[in-house]
Order: sequence, then C-alpha cells, then structure tokens
Amino acid sequence: MFIRAYLRASTSEQDASRAREALETFADERGLRIAAWYVENESGSTLARPELFRLLKDSRAGDVLLVEQVDRLSRLTATDWDKLKAELATRQMRVVALDLPTSWMMATAGADAFTARMFEAINGMMLDMLAAVARKDFEDRRRRQAEGQSKAKAEGRYKGRPEDTKRNASIADMLARGMSWSQVQAATGCSRATVAKIAKRAA
Repeated sequence: MFIRAYLRASTSEQDASRAREALETFADERGLRIAAWYVENESGSTLARPELFRLLKDSRAGDVLLVEQVDRLSRLTATDWDKLKAELATRQMRVVALDLPTSWMMATAGADAFTARMFEAINGMMLDMLAAVARKDFEDRRRRQAEGQSKAKAEGRYKGRPEDTKRNASIADMLARGMSWSQVQAATGCSRATVAKIAKRAA
C-alpha cells in the first residue's frame, strides 16, 4: 500500500503546497510514509487535472489518495463526481481526507473485514455529502462574484483583472516552439485554462 498525497490550488497565484505539512503530520502520527506527491494549480470544478490523473495512473489496488480536504479533490458536478468515483473504484483506491475523520482508518489495514466494509460504506456516503457541499460552495461563490461584477459594471466601476501581457507573450512563444501544455504550465506556473486561452488566440 502506497500513500499518494494530492495537493491542489485553484489558481497559479495560490500556493498548492500549503497543506503539505498537515498531510506529513497526519502520516507521521500514524507511522505512515507518503510515497509520492502530486501538486497542481487547477480548478476543482473540472476533471481536466493532469496531476490527479497521473496519480491515478501510478496507483495500484489498495493505495491511499490523501488530501487535506474533500474540496481539494472535488468541486465537481454530480455527473463528473460519479465519473471520478468510478475511476477510483476501478483502481481500488481509498480516499483519505483530513476533514473526514471517518476516512482515517482507511489509511491503515488493521481492521477486520466486516469493520472495514462498514467504514468504507460510511466513508462513501460522507464523501458524497462533502463533495456536494463543495460544489454548492463553488456555485454560490461564482454566483456572488457574477452579481458583484454586474453591479460594478452598472455603476461603471468594473474594469476586470489586467492581462499579464509579458507572461502571455512568453506562453505564446513556448507554444509556437512546440512545447506541450504541461511543459508550459510547469515553466510559467499558470493554469491550464490560461494556456488554452493563449493557444486558442494564436490558432
């Protein structure tokens, strides 16, 4: 069994590695070792997350996917959450989240078969609930943001975030030289959505 830690932040301006210490402490307290780290700056509302799917590809049956909070794993729609759960089930991975105490025993193999199955069922229900809450929080924040922008526009106060022209020119140059989107992300620290926007503009 390997512990695979997943760290995610929504934008390149946020520190995706912020929760690393908390995950290390959790593992140390249980005598566990984190075998691999997967870090990315992508929205939790999309399944287009290269590092998450690299983690899944690397995994073996019984491995643990360790996250700080369920919303680091999912702010997905119900349909996409079901797709991700199916992928986790196919690979027989166990999800452990620091904000979900019912999942903690999934990080160890000490329970008998009956107890393990009971906790797996309970944990599954709790994961579904927290994933739904995370999605609602995402949608509520997007709605409030849109309302605020509409009000500011109506009052002539909204100008939007200024474009980082120097960075975007660098991204366009990298793409023109044949670098992959993942390589561009790694070099610039920008989100995949930003790379896609520049690529579309240059097409």
